[in-house]
Amino acid sequence: MPRVQVVFYKDGRGRPPVLEWIRKLGQKAQDKCFAKIDLLREDGHALARPAAAHLGDKLYELRITSDRNEYRILYFFYEKTAVILCHSFIKKDKKVPKQEMKKALRRLGKFVGDPKTYSLGGKNDGKQKKRKNPYNRRSSNPL
Repeated sequence: MPRVQVVFYKDGRGRPPVLEWIRKLGQKAQDKCFAKIDLLREDGHALARPAAAHLGDKLYELRITSDRNEYRILYFFYEKTAVILCHSFIKKDKKVPKQEMKKALRRLGKFVGDPKTYSLGGKNDGKQKKRKNPYNRRSSNPL
């Protein structure tokens, strides 16, 4: 299945944790993360190792390496045409830590229960002051 819509999970405070995490990384790591997200958008369900891997329980990981660091963005598919980026971390062990999986699964449950509230651009976003585009970042490569 080609081309999917990429959606950033938004927490109860209205913040997209994955996007905020990426923005805190160095420029090279940011660029690699956004390049993998673009690849996921283009290839959708067909994206496989080494770029992505299925973890089980409906969760997948985007696999990014930069400057000897292993970055992971956990995601799940929603209604076949959208992918929800729900959690991110720096991987330090061979396996994805259970607490990282649990956090992603909690976010998956919240999102499925109320997609509009827990997606960037959802129903509660209109109550906030207008801000610059949340996808803007230091890199010139647009999402």
